[in-house]
Amino acid sequence: MAAATTTVAVGGKGTNPKTTLYVGGLEDSVNDSILHSTFIPFGDIKDVSVPLDHTTGKHRGFGFVEFEEKEDAAAAIDNMHNSELYGKVLRVNYAQPMKIKGGDKGWSHQPVWADADRYMEEALAEKGIEEMEKQARAREREEEEEGEGGKAGEGGKAGKGEEGGEEAGDGPVDPMKAIEDALVVD
Repeated sequence: MAAATTTVAVGGKGTNPKTTLYVGGLEDSVNDSILHSTFIPFGDIKDVSVPLDHTTGKHRGFGFVEFEEKEDAAAAIDNMHNSELYGKVLRVNYAQPMKIKGGDKGWSHQPVWADADRYMEEALAEKGIEEMEKQARAREREEEEEGEGGKAGEGGKAGKGEEGGEEAGDGPVDPMKAIEDALVVD
């Protein structure tokens, strides 16, 4: 019976995505040379990097190992994923490609107006949402007024014996309601 092997996936950080591995869960004392010596049994290594945090000067708990051959990278995943190194469990997977903000060359190679269309679409969508919310609030207020008007009219009929009931004649005017109504009219 053949042993299960890792299939080569698309994606990766280095020059060939199928040969670059992400190694996570590194202990603080692990450096490039330790990572290199850990993965060299699986095949020839092209590059090893352990990115450092600029503020602390320590690595960030992960690194990248780029192999010469994709079969070596697959063998390393098969053997090293969920294994221990210096008392910590490693996560070994194919590295995801580096994403540069602003396309392949970055923001500095794009004209200032490159994002104008997207910005305008987002602004129009946001304005539309605000308009819909404003309409919904106005409908709610109308429904509240109709509900209050019906109750006040019924109370006016029973208490005063009058027909109908205008808001001004129903009793004291709520000053906050008047302010809200004035704001909605705008």
